[in-house]
Amino acid sequence: MGARVFISYSHADEGLRDELEVHLAMLKRQGLVDVWHDRRLLAGDHLDWTISKELDEADVILLLVSPNFLASDYCYKIEKGRALERHREGTARLISVILRPCDWTHTDLAQFLVTPSDGKPITQWPDRDEAFLDVTRQIRRAIEGLEIAGDPSVEHNFIEAAEIEVAEEGPEPQAMPRSSNLRLKKEFSQADRDTFLFETFDFLAKFFQGSLEELQARNEGIETRFRRLDGDCFTATIYRGGTKVAGGTVRGGSVTGTEITWLAEDNPSSGG
Repeated sequence: MGARVFISYSHADEGLRDELEVHLAMLKRQGLVDVWHDRRLLAGDHLDWTISKELDEADVILLLVSPNFLASDYCYKIEKGRALERHREGTARLISVILRPCDWTHTDLAQFLVTPSDGKPITQWPDRDEAFLDVTRQIRRAIEGLEIAGDPSVEHNFIEAAEIEVAEEGPEPQAMPRSSNLRLKKEFSQADRDTFLFETFDFLAKFFQGSLEELQARNEGIETRFRRLDGDCFTATIYRGGTKVAGGTVRGGSVTGTEITWLAEDNPSSGG
């Protein structure tokens, strides 16, 4: 099985993410990578749990950096934050891909080597295919360095060579036998869970609002309506020719207590 690759990105950059995936085709055909992003979610999947699980199990985490990525609390705080943790722990390789010009040099990503070469944004290359090829080559080098496709008994080591201390003199100590499965389950406090829940709800509200506006702008005869009733509830409605064809209500954790819920009715007083 190839390296598990998690792509963190803003939905505003979905087109660029698609282009990157096209360029990763040969890595996929060679069985070197298995790519996952939130468009791989299936009906019935628990949104935050599934994303967190994939992020924690990835061998390589690609951050597609843009103004929208930096502006997204979910991308910047949650996904980037966890990616940095795992990179520093040595359990995953973080690779930043600069998609569009943005102020990334004033973030903690500036301490790592980014792609494409010299951090030149993808959209500023004269030939975008050449830019994505540059990124793909660097991803390939990182993947091949993981030794995932080789002997499964070989323990993966993602820690930078510069971070490994080597004794200058004396015989190399004999390693003690040990288990290769020493990872402990991460425990989250109630405050961590609440923060994640609230930030996810806020992201969903912005996602629904932006999607409804775009749907109306692109389709004649379609009218949409987004209503943010309070900090924990919003409704979304779609009309075609003045007739309502779809609607729903999303409630946050403060209302439900434990999770974000969807009700297929844009009347928040009905149901649940």
